[in-house]
Amino acid sequence: MTADAVPPTQMIVDPRFLQVADRFFRMFRTRQQGGGALAAYLYGEPVLDIWAGWATRDRRWSHDTVALSFSTGKGVASTVLHRLAERGLVKYDDPVAAYWPEFGAAGKEAITIRELMSHRAGLHRVRGLMPGPLDLLDSDAVAKALAAAPPDRRRLSGPGYHAVTYGNLVAEIACRVTGRTFPELVEQELAGPLGLREFWFRVPQNERRHLAPVFPRVNPLPSSWSATARVMSRLPGVRGIAEAGMAEGFDELMRSPSAHDAVMPGWNGVFSARALARMYGALANGGVLDGVRLLKEDTLDQVLEVQTRRRDYVLGIRPNWRLGYHPGWVALREQPLRSIGHYGFGGSGAFADPETGLSIAFVTNRLGSNLTTTIADARFPRLGGDAVSIARRAA
Repeated sequence: MTADAVPPTQMIVDPRFLQVADRFFRMFRTRQQGGGALAAYLYGEPVLDIWAGWATRDRRWSHDTVALSFSTGKGVASTVLHRLAERGLVKYDDPVAAYWPEFGAAGKEAITIRELMSHRAGLHRVRGLMPGPLDLLDSDAVAKALAAAPPDRRRLSGPGYHAVTYGNLVAEIACRVTGRTFPELVEQELAGPLGLREFWFRVPQNERRHLAPVFPRVNPLPSSWSATARVMSRLPGVRGIAEAGMAEGFDELMRSPSAHDAVMPGWNGVFSARALARMYGALANGGVLDGVRLLKEDTLDQVLEVQTRRRDYVLGIRPNWRLGYHPGWVALREQPLRSIGHYGFGGSGAFADPETGLSIAFVTNRLGSNLTTTIADARFPRLGGDAVSIARRAA
């Protein structure tokens, strides 16, 4: 069954996944809980496509509602670059400067694409990178600033999560080697071949009515964003998070309609769960979905390899970065270790588990926790854990 065979206004619940659907619907019982959507594929077949709750206080979540999904977009951007690498346009072990000469400034001439895609380029700092928050919306200016920036020395001892800058770096390389804009590449490499609707970094004006604004707040502490960022930037345990994700005024930028005019694949992707699950559905199914080959099997093998097991100096954990993805962390004792995906601030996320053939994606407008900063809260890991358990039994 293809996605086009089922009208998008109809929900899909495979009886085997009723437990997951029940948990999902319990999450969105009141307006204060907002809304969301959940979708999953198993060996290339849709097994879940459901939605619930409220997009705004007076508008229910619908089949075509979308939400800002933050770092979930990093996995999308990475998949675009893997498609280009597969055609020989880039090579993982080449220096970034071979494709982007200006990048070789300030001691970065030897940094490779492999290192960049596993957060080892030392360019995690967004705080202080640009004069003001609106300047972050200028992709060319951000690329120029990153090319001129010196790398953090900590890159030599381990990765440092590029919370905001990762997407700009990957997009710049992709645009340099193709001569196309990044939205064009997303359409050409992913959305077009897989028939993905609701799959944007720059949201078309005529689609913005479907956006569900995020709420209630993006600040992890009760004080102002500016004060919180200053305090965190001085504390050793969380300093990296402030450097990587707390540029001055960034909290307002996240809520601004102007964020949807820009292309910042590290954080401003807007997707439906259905579209994300289809993309990852191909990666979970040997690289193929509905007869379309997204990646070759040998490329997928490289993508699944852990690039570094060292502690991340921004996150303070060992994410075991792959080439542009982390594993699909779920609420299970036995983790899907060969999974790949990316979670986003406040709760969104998507991943593929090739060992079970499962892909699953979740988007929401309700930021899950005031203490959530760069990774998802527990809602998606619980849903994913239930789904992985079911997929293992079905295998």
